[in-house]
Amino acid sequence: MTARDECDAMMRAEWSYLPDDVQLTLSREALKRAVATLAQHAELLAEEMESGALSDRGGPEALRLFAAVVRATQSSGLDAMAPVVGHA
Repeated sequence: MTARDECDAMMRAEWSYLPDDVQLTLSREALKRAVATLAQHAELLAEEMESGALSDRGGPEALRLFAAVVRATQSSGLDAMAPVVGHA
């Protein structure tokens, strides 16, 4: 087992000791950050296509639509999960 494997195993064990509501809160925050990152990257790719740095095959508008859908899903989907705190 490598040092990385040992570290991963220890983090998983420590995670399981966290209360359910803390696990859910941390998981939701991680999802929110992932959504923000995906949307930001989609916007940056769209700008790169518009500036000519990347080939444009209708991509900028598709990327902006993707970013909007990701953001909309985040704001409606994660909020809908709020009542389940404490039941992970």
